[in-house]
Amino acid sequence: MTRSPRTVDPPRVDLDGLADRIAVLRHSGRRCLVGLAGPPGAGKSTVAGALAGRLGGATVVPMDGFHLAQSVLDAAGIADRKGAPHTFDAAGFVALVRRLRAADEVVYAPRFDRHLEEPIANAIAVTPDDDVVIVEGNYLLLDEPPWSAARALFDLVAHLDLDPEVRLARLVARHVVHGRTPDEAQRWIERNDARNARLVERGRGRADVILAAGSVAAPH
Repeated sequence: MTRSPRTVDPPRVDLDGLADRIAVLRHSGRRCLVGLAGPPGAGKSTVAGALAGRLGGATVVPMDGFHLAQSVLDAAGIADRKGAPHTFDAAGFVALVRRLRAADEVVYAPRFDRHLEEPIANAIAVTPDDDVVIVEGNYLLLDEPPWSAARALFDLVAHLDLDPEVRLARLVARHVVHGRTPDEAQRWIERNDARNARLVERGRGRADVILAAGSVAAPH
């Protein structure tokens, strides 16, 4: 089912409000598949961890595990756009979400190692007994194929909202931690992350709720 974008923002919730909505869905008798979408630096991984804690446990699967390997990006000449939609295995990601929706087998999902800047295959095991799975990533609400096929598979998707200045500061700090100078980080953000963020923001109207991410502790 394709969902049309809203003309106004979806309702806003805090972390407790989001957890309450998920708790209701959790008792539906099938796996609750939750999406957390948001631009780079919004704190998706931190919110996912905090939300899992509120729920008393949930498995978190990051979309970033579907980054193409650096060697593939280099060979294709697109390493300077790493993090853009076309630098992921989008079809592979959608296939994984379909398997998570089915909940009838153990699914091994990849994760992304920020120190290596490479995806790690089969790093996260999701069993049929995992009744809540949180998938976090930039492009869960992107209305472009193949990404758009994932939207209808989720029971609930929240778009993370964060003050742009706070998000920028977090992005700079992240890039510096992983080896860039502050000036290099700023240039990368202006050339790449900012473009990706604008794409992500286009999908906010397709979310079920907007989550005030600033109320959650800053990401590591």
